[in-house]
Amino acid sequence: MCFDLGLLVVTVAVAVLWRAENPASVSSVVLAVTVLSAIGILVINMGLGFYQRVHNRTLGQTRARAVLSLCLSLSLAYIIFRLSPLTPQDEKTFLLALIAAVALLLIHRIYMAHATPRAMMRQRVLVFGSGERARLVGRTLKNSDPSVDLVGYYASPNEAVAEISGWALLSPQKSLTDIVIDERVDEIVVALSERRGGSMPLRELLDCKLHGVRVVDIATHFEKTFGQIRRDSVSAGWLIFGDGFRQGVVRTAVKRIFDLLCATLLIVLASPLMLLTGAFILLESGGPILYRQERVGLNGRLFNVIKFRSMRLDAEQDGKPRWAQAADDRVTRVGRFIRKLRIDELPQLFSVLSGDMSLVGPRPERPYFVDKLTQELPYYAVRQSVKPGVTGWAQVRYHYGASVEDAAEKLQYDLYYVKNHSLFLDLVVLFETVGVVLMGKGAQ
Repeated sequence: MCFDLGLLVVTVAVAVLWRAENPASVSSVVLAVTVLSAIGILVINMGLGFYQRVHNRTLGQTRARAVLSLCLSLSLAYIIFRLSPLTPQDEKTFLLALIAAVALLLIHRIYMAHATPRAMMRQRVLVFGSGERARLVGRTLKNSDPSVDLVGYYASPNEAVAEISGWALLSPQKSLTDIVIDERVDEIVVALSERRGGSMPLRELLDCKLHGVRVVDIATHFEKTFGQIRRDSVSAGWLIFGDGFRQGVVRTAVKRIFDLLCATLLIVLASPLMLLTGAFILLESGGPILYRQERVGLNGRLFNVIKFRSMRLDAEQDGKPRWAQAADDRVTRVGRFIRKLRIDELPQLFSVLSGDMSLVGPRPERPYFVDKLTQELPYYAVRQSVKPGVTGWAQVRYHYGASVEDAAEKLQYDLYYVKNHSLFLDLVVLFETVGVVLMGKGAQ
């Protein structure tokens, strides 16, 4: 971050002062505007995850975030410049220098995230625990995060059953603090099956934290590292007393204004495509072009979602709801194409205008499946505390769900969104949705 701050400040300030007629008279203003813009850009990049030491994004997802960062950074810097006493003559130099500096910065961030030798980006993690939860953390880290070196497992004396083989357990003859220092541990994940009865050495964990080691519980680890809240690692107490899950009047108003503006713009831009899609549906199988289906929305309220018809008219002639499957024979030829590119979802933008849906949120499900999943999956009803979305965090992070097991996996991403949703996260989801659509991922 210090490197990026220096790059932005030096590049922009030197360029503006070099072109200024009287550099001495405007130097303090130029420096103030440049530093303020640079700090804002760093905050944007921090929110987009460019300074995370460990991540599981693909190269395409990082590029999408870089484009979003560039758009937001230039908009912010332009506003700051226009509010400053600098003259319009300096505007072109300021913006050109800023574009060059931000582009160079983002190229460097992408390189650091994906092309840097792994040895320079590795994180050493120690799992505190030896039970089922500890085994879950270790297995997930090994399978999902190649940047992590799993130091080992430090067993609690009060855990009755050990699920970890002996070779992976660290020596109980040494204190936790000594092991952390000797093994150069960066993070401790507390993954105990039972925390009562003195299972956690609080003093030693505090000493580790004072030595600069991150100490997190299993739920926080999965949330921060993988962008999900795992159902098997949280409790009702963690959800209630933890940060997040804020709705608020301001956030609701900002989200609604954002939905109205974006939905209107998208409808205008996509109207030729929607007319063409309707014509192809009529040519292949006749009417109707659209279909309505009852879905569950905010706080369990029912509404009718509108989509382009992509299946045969007799798709559910027996009246029994069924999950859509891969290579579903009920899907028409036009339907298969529009589902692949998500064109069938475009009429839902009118549901956004009416207030039944948002641009970003959990996927709206049918009442039959909601009743079934609420009984089988704990915390499933939490999804209904926000409006359902045309796209969502779960949709861009996980493939199309067609079973209870898939719904359980997607629920973990939906819980993360409900807990952390913000305008910033909505923008990230929208940009990643573009990448998902262009690559044709996750469609049925």
